[in-house]
Amino acid sequence: MTKTPPFEHIYDLSDLSSAGAEVTIDLDADQRARLAAWLDVQAVEKFRAVVTLRKLAMNRFRYDAHLTCDLVQPSVVSLEPLSKRIAEVFTRELHVAHRLRREIADEGELTLAAGDDEAPEEIETARYDLAGPLLEELSLALDPYPRAPGEAFSGPEDPDSRPESPFAVLKKLRGEG
Repeated sequence: MTKTPPFEHIYDLSDLSSAGAEVTIDLDADQRARLAAWLDVQAVEKFRAVVTLRKLAMNRFRYDAHLTCDLVQPSVVSLEPLSKRIAEVFTRELHVAHRLRREIADEGELTLAAGDDEAPEEIETARYDLAGPLLEELSLALDPYPRAPGEAFSGPEDPDSRPESPFAVLKKLRGEG
């Protein structure tokens, strides 16, 4: 994967009304090609995400996403192209950090619940890239070792048929073996 994200979709959360918003992201052919290169897959045939945003407070927002991506990856066994559909549904809670820091300064401390594994994501500004979480979840959902159903790697049938190691050959040449 390259470091530069293949696409972005900036949304100004400060413009979000109390009713919220629904944003649909469909990538064109050029964006899908950049995404395929970024993910190191053969092709991305379809990418669609529906992101629902809700304002929880002045500095807190809820990000709900439904992501669907059809892509083609090579099998690690046969190198044949494999089509795969990835469908992910996830939620994030966003806190605008500069407001959060101001609240901490006013109150003196911030208390987090122990064991809270779904901590809110701190963001620096209300201008937020909706593509970031989509790219994270998609890259985590990719199979790092894709194989066709029933396909398995088979090594050499006879373990003794392996070629002699270079060190064993040298040992024989020196007359030690």
